Amino acid sequence: MQIIEVNDKQTKKQFHKFPHLIYKGDSNWAAPIQGMVEDIFTPEKNKAFKNGKAIRWILVDDNKKLLGRIAAFINFNTSNTYEQATGSCGFFECADNQEAANLLFNTAANWNKENGMEAMDGPINFGENFVNWGLLVDGFMPQAYGMQYNPKYYEKLFRTFGFEVYFEQYSYHVDYTTPLSERFCKIAEWVAKKPGYSFKHFNFKEIDSFVENFCTVYDAAWSSHEHYKPLDPEDIHDFIINSKAILDEEMIWFAYHKDIPIGMFAMIPDINQILRKLDGKLNLWGIVRFLFYKKRKVITRTRILMMGIDANFQRSGIDSAIYWHQDKLMKKKPQYNEVELSWAGDFNPKVISLYESVGGKKAKTHYTMRYLFDRNKPFKRASIIE
Repeated sequence: MQIIEVNDKQTKKQFHKFPHLIYKGDSNWAAPIQGMVEDIFTPEKNKAFKNGKAIRWILVDDNKKLLGRIAAFINFNTSNTYEQATGSCGFFECADNQEAANLLFNTAANWNKENGMEAMDGPINFGENFVNWGLLVDGFMPQAYGMQYNPKYYEKLFRTFGFEVYFEQYSYHVDYTTPLSERFCKIAEWVAKKPGYSFKHFNFKEIDSFVENFCTVYDAAWSSHEHYKPLDPEDIHDFIINSKAILDEEMIWFAYHKDIPIGMFAMIPDINQILRKLDGKLNLWGIVRFLFYKKRKVITRTRILMMGIDANFQRSGIDSAIYWHQDKLMKKKPQYNEVELSWAGDFNPKVISLYESVGGKKAKTHYTMRYLFDRNKPFKRASIIE
């Protein structure tokens, strides 16, 4: 077997080709858009390269047949916020062959070691955690946009190599055809109508103001948490602009107290329901087909990407009030009959409680796994957010 760095047109083509071999005939899989994956590994397109680095490889056998692929990356903004310096690996795909998997994992681990790391998380993304994050271990069904899908045997490959579960990620589904409970609606409406509170959904005409609001809420919600790093407004602005084709302004909400932003909620249509028809190619014909299917309203599911509440208001019911506003709006969009609430880490019981309070049923479980290079060091799971 031979490991080959992805660094030219041919190896990039093989990197994108291999998943199609793994998932051939699997109707649950939606091929990611190749251009979007390439953007992750392009310094001009991915702001994680500001203080980070990445590399990727393919694996072939002695007859040059593809056996797997993997990427390794380090975000130096966060790598040293753990007990040990921790790098990452992701975009892992492999035949059901432990020897091949071990070679891929060891290659990624050695690169991380050479760059000063003492552990490696995977499979994760080189960027935000709401896409390409986690190993699917339960709920092998069509995944929402950005959610990881993989064969069941991948868990065995990770565990046999020595990865352990750092935290679990739960995704909940809500049936939009089933009304919210009367009690929830009464409480949420009461909170929403309290003096001093106001709510507004996003619009592109005021993008700079909303980006500022987003960063304000993020800082207020997460600044006291382990591994917190402030957001770069430019990064958020670029993400919104680059995602304009898939965003719905009315699915992104902000809550205010006396005109100060205290909460935000972001949901997107599940474009995987279209991408499954495009085979990962968004050329001119692919764009035409994408817009055609979008206009035909073939998307029936949405996915909640994130929700954040200022720490000073986290017991005020604002999260319920935001969801109540969104639920009212969705009643005017009858093509949507399901929402995925993703993902809630097992370290965040508050979010899990909220998802369950709105009728969410646990549908999928992903693992974020960690491999300690010092095999004698005691393993510690992610700490619970109190």
